[in-house]
Order: sequence, then structure tokens, then C-alpha cells
Amino acid sequence: MLNFTFHNSTKIIFGKGQIKALSAEIPKDAKILITYGGGSIKKNGIYQQVIAALTEHEIFEFSGIEPNPKYDTLIKALDIIREHNIDYLLAVGGGSVIDGTKFIAAAALYQGNDPWDILAKRQAITEALPIGAVLTLPATGSESNGGSVVTRDGNKLAFGNPLVRPLFAVLDPAASLSLSDRQVSNGVVDAFVHTMEQYLTYPVNGNVQDRFAEGLLLTLIEEGPKALLPELKEDLTVRANIMWSASLALNGLIGAGVPQDWATHMIGHELTGGYGIDHARTLSIVLLAVMKFCREDKRDKLLQYAERVWQLKDGDEENRIDKAIQLTEDFFLKMNMPIRLSDVQLDESDINKIIPQLEKHGMTKLGEHRNITPEASRKILEIAL
Repeated sequence: MLNFTFHNSTKIIFGKGQIKALSAEIPKDAKILITYGGGSIKKNGIYQQVIAALTEHEIFEFSGIEPNPKYDTLIKALDIIREHNIDYLLAVGGGSVIDGTKFIAAAALYQGNDPWDILAKRQAITEALPIGAVLTLPATGSESNGGSVVTRDGNKLAFGNPLVRPLFAVLDPAASLSLSDRQVSNGVVDAFVHTMEQYLTYPVNGNVQDRFAEGLLLTLIEEGPKALLPELKEDLTVRANIMWSASLALNGLIGAGVPQDWATHMIGHELTGGYGIDHARTLSIVLLAVMKFCREDKRDKLLQYAERVWQLKDGDEENRIDKAIQLTEDFFLKMNMPIRLSDVQLDESDINKIIPQLEKHGMTKLGEHRNITPEASRKILEIAL
């Protein structure tokens, strides 16, 4: 196991009806800016629960944060913050709303000339507004980590800092009951690939991390398809297991002390930035190709994955690896996700546009071994055709 420091300061408040806990978590004298997306929280009752919990607080609102939050949208929140001296942010939504709110929190107190430099030039931030979160779409784990991804002019860039980690997150599985099948599928697969990015690398005897990761993968494989069944759409037990799995997949726990990959994400970001494809749908396409292209580098962990997750113990190693990849593909299909670039109407000509973008964004040494060059990324995308 590699040396590591693990610290997660986010307080998790989990369970049905827990939105009422907001009142006790945010100081009574705080001026709160509630951030959210397109307004679905008003249709499903989450907004009303939040407002009811904050009747003793002074609150303002900023809406319209879109999937893959856009810089040009987020930057508008700064005018409200300055006008009303906002000193606390409450993100109510999924990963995009929380990611966007993290950027707002950093940009509000940024001392440089252009807040975009936080992402484009990786400028350090030294302070940020405090954030709380009410999760409505389990997927990214953004509610309990310090990472954020923001899009501007087709460029999807990430930044991370402990200062933007939410102080607390309310995880009420009932808040996810109104999600569409597509949103459920995206969330499950996003969490699955987050886990794989930290698990499917090479062994370092991180036995605890491996078993945690395998447990999350098994839970998502078992519970994900259930959430799409008409007779189980209101099942809070299913939704609770998915929500907690998605949070644990990227709160730092399973990645502590083990090598991490993230090539699938970096390549996938270019598909989202350039073509507007749902983040998780890029991951289901690219991960399968990465597994095939990197099978020698990942051989030991692929065999472990085959045995422990898919119970594949018989036959030669090549067949077990092939079968594990095939079963992963079958799982994605069961979740109604694309598995080829052609499934999202992309072809070889699009690969020629994606590779320069990877180079532009410095994504030239990807993977746990830092050996996925732009040419290797091209081959991965060609496998994905």
C-alpha cells in the first residue's frame, strides 16, 4: 500500500426526511445563496422542504446551473453575492449544481483578475465561501469531495481544493425518486466508473481499498438495474444503496494509498466539451476501450476484478479477462448506456478533432503509469468506434 493522508471533513446527514436538519447546520446569522438547476426541485418538493427548513434564515436564490455547468452562467452569481453580502452557499441538486457552486465559492473570494484562471491556469485559491449541499442526483460524489468541473467554450476543465469541500451534505434517498431513467442510469454508471478509475490499475496490496471498491462495484451492479424496474421505482432501499455507493465512490476513501487512473475521465471530458454528450455516457464508451487497450498494464487487477466481482475463476487468463470486459459491457447495456462512439453518432473524423483538444489541455500523459500519450488515446478511441 502506498503512503497516504486521508481526511474527509464533510458531515453526512443521511436518510429520508433529513432535509429538515438544514436549520441546525447553517448559522442563523448567515446570508445564504441557494443554488440550483432548471427548477425540477420545485416540481418534486425538494425546494419547498429546503425553504421550510430555513424559515429563520435570510436566503437568496440563484438558478439555472446546467448539466456540465458553464462558466458564463456561474459567473453571474457573483453579482448577487456582492450585492447582498452573501456569506454561505447551499447547493441543491446533483453533481453539476454542486460543482458549479464550488466554483462560485472560489470565484467569489478570488483575488486574481480572471476567475477562469482557477481552471485554465490552475491558479491557487486561498479562501472560499462555505458550502452545504442537498443531494438530489447520486452520481459524482461531489457532495463530499473538493473537486469541480466547469465548461467554457467547449473546454471542460477541472480544479480541486479542500476549501470548496462541502461542510455538510444531506443525502435523502427520497430526493432521487423523481429522476428520469436516463438520470438514474447516468448516476449509477458514473459511480461505477469512478470506482474503476481507482481500482483497476495495478496491485499495491491495498487490500482494504480493494475490498471496499469491489463491494461498491457489486452493489451498483446489483442495485442499478433494479432502479429502472417499474415495480421498484419507489423503493427507497434501492435508492439508498445507490446514493451511498455513489458518495463513497469519490469521497477519497477507496483512492487513498492506491494508484489511480482517470484516463477514461480525461478522454470523456473532451467528448462532453466538444459534443455535449452526457458525462456518464462518455464514460461507458471510453472505459470499455481503456480496459481493452490497457489489458497488459492492468492484467493483474483485471483478473482480480474478474474473480471477485464477476466470480470468474475457471478457464485461462485471457478468456477470464475477455469475459469480465464483456460482462461490464452487458451491465452498461442493461443500464441503457452507449458502449460505442457510433452509439452517439461519432465516427473516425471526430477522433481527429478530439486528440488536438487533449493536447491543448495538457492531457498527454494519462493513466496510472502516465503512458497514455495522444497517440494511445487515439487508439483507445478507435477501439471505441
